[in-house]
Amino acid sequence: MLYPLEFLERYGQRFPAWSLVESRRYARSLTKAHYENFSVASWLVPRHLRQDYCNLYAYCRWADDLGDETGDAARSLELLGWWREQLAEMEAGRSYHPVFVALRDTARRHSLPRSDFEDLVAAFETDQTVRRYPTYSHLLDYCRYSANPVGRLVLRINGYRGESLFKLSDSVCTGLQLANHWQDVRRDWNIDRVYLPEDVMQSHGYSLDRLARDIERETASAAFKDTLRELVSRTQALFYSGLPLADRVSGRLALEVELFARAGMAVLEGIVSHGWDTIAHRPTVGKRERAAILVGSIARHLLRPGGARPETCNAHD
Repeated sequence: MLYPLEFLERYGQRFPAWSLVESRRYARSLTKAHYENFSVASWLVPRHLRQDYCNLYAYCRWADDLGDETGDAARSLELLGWWREQLAEMEAGRSYHPVFVALRDTARRHSLPRSDFEDLVAAFETDQTVRRYPTYSHLLDYCRYSANPVGRLVLRINGYRGESLFKLSDSVCTGLQLANHWQDVRRDWNIDRVYLPEDVMQSHGYSLDRLARDIERETASAAFKDTLRELVSRTQALFYSGLPLADRVSGRLALEVELFARAGMAVLEGIVSHGWDTIAHRPTVGKRERAAILVGSIARHLLRPGGARPETCNAHD
């Protein structure tokens, strides 16, 4: 199993086209090699869609690693530009990279828009140049590119096209992205990124200078906790506004939506239980918590009406 940068080291950026069989196998292997709170292509996903999920995940994993793993912003921008070019090659039927050979089949069968894939690349490009966010609105706009396209693509793969469903999905996906940011304040600081919006910090008498001191002391000040308390509250509201999506879709997708949303909410609950101090402690969702979320979600899923059929959810719902 070759991870993205290892792959590039071995093959470079141009090589003979991989076959569809080899490409699908590579996408599956890459997906299985990465830990997630819940497996991306688990039993929750209908068997006939699991390869499509792996193909989508492989695309996202590559873009993420090209943006975050090189240690050189200029190099990352160069590689992300190349990755963007591969989208055009895929659309023109000239794919040779295994991720795009596999993804082309998925994109064609499910009519996936190129714009969603391009938005994800744009988010990783933004990470190379934008290190601070002046307002909460700026951060939400970043999430529109970094998180929301994934949820929309998953809905499309499952046969859903409704704009109202996309908006619910956006709330969940943005919530997941923000929960990850609040969880990783210290990690992000170590790579010179701060996702805490400056306008929210300032409203609590907090600043980047004070954040630097808190990081150095390895514990959160009262102003940091007040800042995070507000941001956690806003993020919880996003999850609650997006959770109705689980009632609007059918089958295993409803359970999948609820599981990921509840996992994100569990991260927020972990932040609250540790007094909003993610500098001294990084909250995680452990095995027992994941099991409890799974059992609870299955129980709610079994008691829930069938949900909407994909074909009834068109662009005009």
